[in-house]
Amino acid sequence: MTATWFVLQHVSWEPAGLIAVVAKERGLSVEVRRMDRGDSVPSVNEAAGVISMGGPMGVRDASLLPFLTDELSLLHAAVKRDIPVLGICLGAQLLAAALGARVEKGSMAEVGPGEIWLTPEGQRDPVLGAAGPAVPVVHWHEDTFGIPEGALRLAESARCPNQAFRAGRRAYGFQFHVEVDRALAAAWMERLPPGTRFDERHRTDV
Repeated sequence: MTATWFVLQHVSWEPAGLIAVVAKERGLSVEVRRMDRGDSVPSVNEAAGVISMGGPMGVRDASLLPFLTDELSLLHAAVKRDIPVLGICLGAQLLAAALGARVEKGSMAEVGPGEIWLTPEGQRDPVLGAAGPAVPVVHWHEDTFGIPEGALRLAESARCPNQAFRAGRRAYGFQFHVEVDRALAAAWMERLPPGTRFDERHRTDV
């Protein structure tokens, strides 16, 4: 039986994008679960890896959106079993909360193309370190997370000191977006604040 990586997608306009492209290139078996369409959160026993995507809801909405509670439980269990986890934006906030860190509204929204800077731990990280000290990314968030106890803070930005962390060996939370290709950038434009633009550093030919 093929081991499955689950993508937990929370809204139609925040799919896996480039993450799905890379997964396909590496021959991974990927199944998308649409939380916004009532799909169930998978059991940790089913998962070879978990990728939790972004969305406009927040950790504080768990009482209104029961799937968030189930997702928090899955992320916690996956980390404990050393199953690979990647949380993007909302997904990173959920991962942080699942590991006991606080998630709250940031001092200001961070939206549009920008950069993150890797901390010394980030520059030594086996996943992020090869990207160099400054990495072009896309931001789209109002909430921010604390770093879970025992986790490493990997990146920061001018507006947000906690942009990435690693818990254990294989669980990563990224406040920023790495999945945005040309098609996704175009689809996002009508939802982003007026005047937000993507330059060539934040595009791909995929």
